[in-house]
Amino acid sequence: MSKFLLRPYFKGLRLLLIACWIIAPSFAIAQLDDAQTGKVVFEVLASEIALQRGEAGLAYSTYMEMARQYKDPRLAQRAMEIGITGGSPELALNAAKTWENLSPSSQTKPKEVLVTLLILSNRWSEAVKPAIALLKQQNPSQRESTLVQLQALLAKAKDESDALRAFYEIASTAKPDIKDPSLLYTYAMSAEKAGHLDVMEKTLREILRKNPNDANSLNALGYSLADRNIKLQEAFALITKAHQLSPKDSFILDSLGWVNFRLGKNALALEQLQQAFKIKPEADIAAHIGEVLWVMGRPAEAEEIWKQGQKLDANNPTLKETLKRLKPDWSNTDQAANGLWDGRFAVKVTGLTDAQNQGGSGGFTLTQEQLKDVLEIRNPVGGAIAKITITPGEAVLERDGQVITAIDADTLVQNTLGLPLPARGLSNWLRGEIRPGSEASVERNAKGQVSSIKQDGWDLFYTWSDKNRLEKLTMTRSSNIGSIDIRLVFDNPNE
Repeated sequence: MSKFLLRPYFKGLRLLLIACWIIAPSFAIAQLDDAQTGKVVFEVLASEIALQRGEAGLAYSTYMEMARQYKDPRLAQRAMEIGITGGSPELALNAAKTWENLSPSSQTKPKEVLVTLLILSNRWSEAVKPAIALLKQQNPSQRESTLVQLQALLAKAKDESDALRAFYEIASTAKPDIKDPSLLYTYAMSAEKAGHLDVMEKTLREILRKNPNDANSLNALGYSLADRNIKLQEAFALITKAHQLSPKDSFILDSLGWVNFRLGKNALALEQLQQAFKIKPEADIAAHIGEVLWVMGRPAEAEEIWKQGQKLDANNPTLKETLKRLKPDWSNTDQAANGLWDGRFAVKVTGLTDAQNQGGSGGFTLTQEQLKDVLEIRNPVGGAIAKITITPGEAVLERDGQVITAIDADTLVQNTLGLPLPARGLSNWLRGEIRPGSEASVERNAKGQVSSIKQDGWDLFYTWSDKNRLEKLTMTRSSNIGSIDIRLVFDNPNE
């Protein structure tokens, strides 16, 4: 073989060896004998070669085993990088946790990465502890910079309320050092979600002392007062000023209509709220319009606008609270109720290619007890396939004597059974409810029954009996492998 052809080979091998010596833990080399050190170097080199061959899973597992064995954080960091590059956020997160655990407490980089990965995985509550630990190690300027980055990630949160509550816990650590007005405003809004209205009001007034013409703060403080039905004259003055500063802002116009409703000016309030809804249709504005119409003795119109609101965002807190008070048969807020559903399912996957077409059928029983769902899946002749227990934050699958645990029930079912069955939130959907925590759209028929729900990428279509019992549920969605069609027929519809 020509020496010129050998050059790329030796160059690649040399780079791998250099990477090997950089990655190989100095801790291990310093503490181990020559034979053990050679083993570490060999394992690192083998992992990097496996990675180049496309065997990312093997490389990841080896690095994680070595990180635990030699207690070296750099090996876990490398595993995390492999997980990220390989598009496996769960594996990357596990490695990031190990990296942070093995690193000296004085190091901030592992905490920064762990917090970011947790938040990008929408696990805000889990990010609170490491984020607070990080902020305590930073100077005031660094703390504010970190909070600004977290503030930007709030827009990506699937559950805005949960994210804001977590943000409040984190930001409270650095509150005395916060100077950025936008960050202070977000802190005030997060305080409201966390139930600390006194902190919200104090922070908004602090902003307004420095900038009396901050329209968002004027509106937020005025709306909070009006919504609590206190200091209505001050609320009116604050919102009026905000409206003068930003006359085309639909949210400020909604606040103006709401405070006028609180002041008993129903006709004016309705006009302003309807104008706000026309500018920007939002579920919370629909909730306000419906309540004004309800008080004015126009229930049919109220129900119609509430239906529109549920199409926009059935999980909107304002809309849900309004329906709970005024239309409880629509709100379905008892998430802790018990239930039992027994029936049959059929799954059809129409793939992008003929080879991807697949299907299956069988029976199922879903039992709900308080906040625990137990889903048992059977084959067409009644034999047990799997049992899945779902509680908040965890899913456990039992199959053939094996127990597998995960955070996401849907992913667990897909990976273990090969069936795209939606397990997470299924008991809510079978009641004709939306699953809390993610955006949803609801449509109702003329009887007020839920006729369809859109949530988590699924389109659900309901068939009810004359006795208001669910007879059939059709679920469809598009995925990267094609379209998925699931049909559920009930022998025991929550008897």
